Amino acid sequence: MATATHQPARPQADYIAAAEALAPVFAGRAEQHDRDASFAFENFDDLRDAGLLNLGIPVEEGGDGQGLAVRARVLRTIAAGDPSTALVLAMHYNQHAGLARNRRWPDEVYRRVVTDSLDGIALINALRVEPDLGTPARGGLPATTARRTADGWSLTGHKIYATGSPILRYYTVWARTDEETPRVGNFLVPAESPGVRIVETWDHLGMRASGSHDAIFEDVALPSEFAVDIRLPGEWGGDPIGAVTSALAFGSVYHGVAVSARDWIVQFSKDRVPANLGQPLASLPRFQTGIGKIQSLLLVNERLMDGLAERTDERGATPDLALEANVVKYVTTNNATDAVHVAMDLAANPGLSRHSPLERHLRDVMCARVHTPQDDTVLLNLGAAALGVKR
Repeated sequence: MATATHQPARPQADYIAAAEALAPVFAGRAEQHDRDASFAFENFDDLRDAGLLNLGIPVEEGGDGQGLAVRARVLRTIAAGDPSTALVLAMHYNQHAGLARNRRWPDEVYRRVVTDSLDGIALINALRVEPDLGTPARGGLPATTARRTADGWSLTGHKIYATGSPILRYYTVWARTDEETPRVGNFLVPAESPGVRIVETWDHLGMRASGSHDAIFEDVALPSEFAVDIRLPGEWGGDPIGAVTSALAFGSVYHGVAVSARDWIVQFSKDRVPANLGQPLASLPRFQTGIGKIQSLLLVNERLMDGLAERTDERGATPDLALEANVVKYVTTNNATDAVHVAMDLAANPGLSRHSPLERHLRDVMCARVHTPQDDTVLLNLGAAALGVKR
């Protein structure tokens, strides 16, 4: 469903070039947004103007219809400028890509969300985590409850880590029904709905500009069709492509952080000339070896992510690929963390200064391991598969 102002999809290189042009602009704003824990609304104006918001929407629906390979490259490029912005963008991409392949949503609801995104800045994200439940990936029913009414549903609950909440137009809220045999699934909630309240709780060590606040829902009235995908708990199975898109999103975002750390330590080592040495730190084998280690970690990340994206774009995904995708997420996020730590070891005190971008990169990359699936789950499933143990 193309709108009158929508342009056809461009050559893939154009999307990468547009992201490369924005990354240094976003980097120039990132320090202040980090210090204030403020949301970078202006970055999303720029992303809209550059035509980078709708890469996950199919061409036949009026979007840019770009595959995982392009989306991942755009995300890691944007993340090198501002990873908080990239994380919000990644969630928006993944939601639309998931909707396009899983057409369980009513057509009119799906097209409303798509049309709004094409017409302006109308971001969407899934709200799943709760104070008591934690992430539903580890099991359990949500406390957020949808109650049947004469006109549809009434939704009540409390979600945490609502990434992008200051700018989101739509939430897909993971909730249970109040039926005798509860169903569980996604309810679409427009952000402006009466009874929706955002509580600005996000005050974390890293990713401070991501706006990952709490969302409170108090008797939010929803039409029947906004119960967009609810099923019995046992009917929810694996989603191999979803596992791939999630792995690439998180891998790309934190890889971008490590790229920025690499760039900083390279420049620092060229510019820093200690009086007792009389030449740049870059001349020392220790710095050459350390930066070589960073380069090796980043190269492995790029090969893993590009290979996974390209194979999925070409052949789709299978359950085996989902297991591999989780391993890619584990390896790339840990490699990114290790790369930033190597840079910090080389920089020492200057890197720890609040005036140094490296200090921010260190805090941001520390958030990599909290995303689902977490390291212990990935390793447990990988080991069980190797041992032939069913889980």
